[in-house]
Amino acid sequence: MTAPTTVPDERQIRDGVREALAVPLGDALAGVADDAELTTALGERYDSLTAMECVTAVETRFGVEVDFVADDVRHWFSSISRMARFVRERLEDGAVLDGGA
Repeated sequence: MTAPTTVPDERQIRDGVREALAVPLGDALAGVADDAELTTALGERYDSLTAMECVTAVETRFGVEVDFVADDVRHWFSSISRMARFVRERLEDGAVLDGGA
């Protein structure tokens, strides 16, 4: 029997999201609040290509997968808080599935 998978807490996930986004966004993210809409806070800096780079960075950092058909990417990747909530839900789902194996 394997030990249950532990899901990081909200703060750890949010910090991890910020770390992941540091690659595509760099210093531009420093003054952005967690609940700020990135398109408003970053303007042209958060275009569709950058958003895709952010999706990839978050997927890689947390080992989650974004389904571009089923997941509302424009919603979930519009702020750091929403990204963190998305990641937490995916990690919790994975922990439940792993625990049931």
